[in-house]
Amino acid sequence: MTVPGSLSKFLSTQHSVIRVALTRVRGSSPRNEGTEMFVAPGALWGTIGGGQLEFMAINAARDMLRDGVLHQDLDVPLGPEIGQCCGGRVELKLTRMRASDKWAATERAAQREEALPHVYVMGAGHVGRALANQLQHLPVRCILVDTRPEEIELCTASVETRVSAIPESDVWGAPARSAFIVLTHDHGLDFLLTSAALERQDAAYVGMIGSATKRVKLRNWAHKHCDGQSIEHLKCPIGASGSRDKRPSVIAAFVVAEVMAELTSETAATAPTGANQAPLQGHYHDRKGRSA
Repeated sequence: MTVPGSLSKFLSTQHSVIRVALTRVRGSSPRNEGTEMFVAPGALWGTIGGGQLEFMAINAARDMLRDGVLHQDLDVPLGPEIGQCCGGRVELKLTRMRASDKWAATERAAQREEALPHVYVMGAGHVGRALANQLQHLPVRCILVDTRPEEIELCTASVETRVSAIPESDVWGAPARSAFIVLTHDHGLDFLLTSAALERQDAAYVGMIGSATKRVKLRNWAHKHCDGQSIEHLKCPIGASGSRDKRPSVIAAFVVAEVMAELTSETAATAPTGANQAPLQGHYHDRKGRSA
């Protein structure tokens, strides 16, 4: 289920909801500014990082729902005072949501969904399907591509699937900063798709399943057929962690970690998780909703 769909369903089925927004972070914090969570009397959507901070925020939100409070601001030190050891300090804004607020939150979620990085899994064999199974739970848009409809039909993950007679066209048509994981049933097709991904020069990640020997063969093939194309930025072998376990799910776990490290390396320290929005602004309100 997509992010906006699940949030939309949550907000439409919960009459009374408090939006908890992380508005300022000083020092170390489990989540970044702009992160939001939604609290109903008996349900939750999202997280501001778990632990005692989240426990306190949920309790405060449900107290607001019980007492009819509209707004509340919290300034929380993440240290021994609350039993956490992050060492930073965060400010939270808690707001009872109106219909317009719910609509705006759903729109923000849709925009974040649209901006998710694309991960193209080129090949729907055992490892490709294992990758799809894991990527479906991450903040990416996974597209599983294969020339063989019978292999695509075996995929049970909630990801986009494409039966493509010319899979290199899917590589050419991908948005900038996409990730490409190439693991088809044919080495020649692997070489063709990997070369197409490298030729773009704007991919966040290009990886091809195989060994060091296969990498050398691709380098020689590219030198001969692709005007000496460089494979410097190619990951091959992929998921090369030192593990000797060849089960598809284990291979997929290491590859997913590798891909996500590349996709988040530039933004993880500064961008809100799942959002690119400025810190929220507003007046201070006490527990009874009075503006100060």
